[in-house]
Amino acid sequence: MSQSHAALQPIPLVDRSVEKLTVLTFADRDEMGAAAATDIARALRERLAARESVRVIFASAPSQAPMIERLRAMPDIDWSRVTAFHMDEFIGLAPDAPQRFAHWLDRHIFNALPLAAVHRIDPGNAPEAEARRYTALLNEAPIDFVCLGIGVNGHIAFNDPPIADFDDPLDVKRVELDAVCRQQQYDDGGFESLDAVPRTALTLTVPRLLRADRLFCIVPGAHKRDAVRGALYGAQTTACPASILREHENCTLYLDREADPDA
Repeated sequence: MSQSHAALQPIPLVDRSVEKLTVLTFADRDEMGAAAATDIARALRERLAARESVRVIFASAPSQAPMIERLRAMPDIDWSRVTAFHMDEFIGLAPDAPQRFAHWLDRHIFNALPLAAVHRIDPGNAPEAEARRYTALLNEAPIDFVCLGIGVNGHIAFNDPPIADFDDPLDVKRVELDAVCRQQQYDDGGFESLDAVPRTALTLTVPRLLRADRLFCIVPGAHKRDAVRGALYGAQTTACPASILREHENCTLYLDREADPDA
């Protein structure tokens, strides 16, 4: 790595492992986001030096903004060889609804970079057909990296505790959102009322996410502390879907001090 790249890397307050999971805690959201972006950029450069193209799945949530803002500005990444996906989408919103996750990613990263391709989930009026279409796109080649978060109920993507399945036979499926998840969507500020939050969505399943070569999980905020505690120290069950991250061979969890239950 060049000296200029290395200079961008904040130093974690705590660097530890929980089973197979690497956990890095930083002083605040900005340092957490910068560290995650630096690591993701390094991984992209290394993979692009070895392969013709790279395929990346992005989460869409305010928690990801500190990382995405910095990743967009990282130097020496040939984005024209990167294909992007996203991991979940509401069912029932108008095509131009600003709350759609595809539009969030368009605003924050997809439209800002000269990506090789962007594959957006568009449930339309036929979500089951869209699940099959998106599954086929995902399976055209291996997924290199996933950039994800953890919900306040411990979900990854829209795999909420009531429906998460660590052995799910599907890659993309229609799901019912639980009450905690819907409350989080309202609390994040995207909807004018809780009733306006859709009750169903399409999501990549847990096994589909875990098949990626490397996972970068970015989780800031005190409101996520209980979910992080469950992910790190709770029983490895779908009661906290993020607990399965401890089993991935190459996953790093980036926290700010507020999100770390041990801070």
